[in-house]
Amino acid sequence: MLDIKFNLATEKKSKPDPNNLSFGKYYTDNMFVMDYTEGIGWHDARIVPYEPISLDPAAMVFHYAQESFEGLKAYRTPNGEIQLFRPDRNAARMQSTHQRMCIPQIPVEDFIQACKALVSVEKDWVPSVEGTSLYIRPFVIATEPHLGVKPSDTYLFMIIASPVGAYYEEGINPVKIYVEDEYVRATPGGTGFIKCGGNYAASLISQVKAHDLGYSQVLWLDGIEKKYVEEVGSMNCFFKIGGVIYTAPTCGTVLPGVTRMSCIELLNKWGYTVSEERLPITDIIAASKEGKLEEIFGTGTAAVISPVGELRYEDEVVVVNNGKIGELTQKLYDTLTGIQWGKIPDEMGWTVKVD
Repeated sequence: MLDIKFNLATEKKSKPDPNNLSFGKYYTDNMFVMDYTEGIGWHDARIVPYEPISLDPAAMVFHYAQESFEGLKAYRTPNGEIQLFRPDRNAARMQSTHQRMCIPQIPVEDFIQACKALVSVEKDWVPSVEGTSLYIRPFVIATEPHLGVKPSDTYLFMIIASPVGAYYEEGINPVKIYVEDEYVRATPGGTGFIKCGGNYAASLISQVKAHDLGYSQVLWLDGIEKKYVEEVGSMNCFFKIGGVIYTAPTCGTVLPGVTRMSCIELLNKWGYTVSEERLPITDIIAASKEGKLEEIFGTGTAAVISPVGELRYEDEVVVVNNGKIGELTQKLYDTLTGIQWGKIPDEMGWTVKVD
């Protein structure tokens, strides 16, 4: 168990209007910080005022991108309580990232304790307006000042928090997705299955291209054949074709999303067939022409469930469900958000109360 010291901010920020929250724009008064030193381990856990951090210009995170991050949310229930959604899965995924990035492991229980401690301190920042939450961003950076490729001897583990509204401007309205067939996001043996900043930096060029064409996000194809659908830039992706639900396998190039995992468990519970076999993009186009493509939706912590109303691949433009949210997509959204915000009973045992 962490021995967390508290040195909280004495000057409080003005809180933003909860009815006009964007995503990732406002930050709470305090943050969690913990150091790692080779030979000592993780130490000096503390919650301190949110402020800029000082790093040596030679800090290895700047030069070799050795870092990791996670994303989860705190939700205010109708009775005023605050809860997290499956934080153990975020903790386990960060451990997977750390193994791949040669970063020292953070025990699951320490990760959860740190998140709960910060949220407890910042409970007044957890909004109660419909569709809002407190986004929690844990991350680790390599801080040793050294020019030379090797794992760092020192690190910072930090957690910041931000009250947020909808991730996409469209909210729960269907988004338009562009299928990238020039650049690739991940290849076998790479880092596509973990949450590290380099994955996202490499995707920006396609994101810009998609926006220039009038699309909200990019759907990536596999990095070898550019044939099989994988994931969207900030979400996993699901396709309902002829009553069967398809989503890309998490076999090294696709992030094992917590919301993805939760959707699969709900779909199995409801009796749907879920296929995690690789799905060619051409099969999706053909299914649309045959009238078998019923729904497409993305899943992720930030967006929760995001319906897809249009898909563009090369010169083909596919309109999904007449550009409207599908029945199953709506049911998943209502169920997940109902559990997360405490509006329906958590029969899955996914929520964790914050004291």
